Amino acid sequence: MSCPLPPDALLDKARTVLGQGLLDAHALEAPPSPCISVCRMDDDRSHCVGCLRTLDELRQWGKSDAATQRQIWGAVLQRCGMAQPTL
Repeated sequence: MSCPLPPDALLDKARTVLGQGLLDAHALEAPPSPCISVCRMDDDRSHCVGCLRTLDELRQWGKSDAATQRQIWGAVLQRCGMAQPTL
């Protein structure tokens, strides 16, 4: 999948979530959604242009446990070109 540059708001949110340790496997709470309220699919409908999640990841988020949500965040971070923590 070819992603455009991630929005600054998503990068800021990712840095905050990483800084709070919410993507660590031992975190006591689940991470927040990557959503930045820019809910629009790209032209080929492969991912959201705001949070860079795929359709499957968007559908899966609400019913996922914290570990799966961390995996989704890991995929988002990878698409952003950010270092991915060990999940």
